Amino acid sequence: MGKEEFSEVQGGGSLLLAWQIRNKRVLVVGGGEARRILNVLNADAKVTVVSPREGLNKEVAYRIEQGQVDYVDRKFEPSDLDDADMVLTAVDDIEASTQIWKLCKERKIAANIADVPPECDFYFGSVHRDGALQIMVSTNGKGPRLANIVRRSIAEKLPENIGEAITKVGKLRQMLRKVAPKPEEGPKRMSCLHCCQEMLIWIRMIKVSDAYSLEDLCEMSDADMETLLRFYAPDKVPRLGCLKAMEGELDAFDGSFGFCVGWG
Repeated sequence: MGKEEFSEVQGGGSLLLAWQIRNKRVLVVGGGEARRILNVLNADAKVTVVSPREGLNKEVAYRIEQGQVDYVDRKFEPSDLDDADMVLTAVDDIEASTQIWKLCKERKIAANIADVPPECDFYFGSVHRDGALQIMVSTNGKGPRLANIVRRSIAEKLPENIGEAITKVGKLRQMLRKVAPKPEEGPKRMSCLHCCQEMLIWIRMIKVSDAYSLEDLCEMSDADMETLLRFYAPDKVPRLGCLKAMEGELDAFDGSFGFCVGWG
């Protein structure tokens, strides 16, 4: 095979991931970094802030008062790292930050040391959020302000209802699992059938995404989705108008109604 068939390796980047930290323990050392605290709270992490009270900024103090984070009123101690899954620091003492970073390395805990890129296992990019949709722009620590500009430019070009449409697709996917063939025969057979089930669901969702516009998905009601599931077996995707016209008329559905089944 010729090398032109493969992508060239471009070193120097970061591996962008959707890191699932729900119910993970995040330790924040210092009380001046409200933005990163909000980021991990939005990901449903369990956050503990360690900082003398005089070091808290207004927003961090508010989140403590509201019980959104746990709070320890003192300077950092090595035992604070016990049970931590992630560490964020925001203190003015560079030497203290470096010492915390070294302790994290010894314990293999992922850490982000504010304003010291070489001592960061990961970066916080500029994020656009619309419901289930999240888009992150990263400059690998080289230009955070530029990341914000790029993120805003991308967000301005997105359809206003894309977040709601994605939510509807996710709900339909869950409903589809209830009618897809179930893996019910023995461990080995169960594993094979589960893979087949996921493949069928994936294929159906591709057809649905191709058939309906974002506006259609936003307009689709739970009743429309229930009606659409009736077409799982015949493997058809009716137009949205047909779905709405059929509501309540499919109790004796036999796979007909071909006159209004299409891909538009």
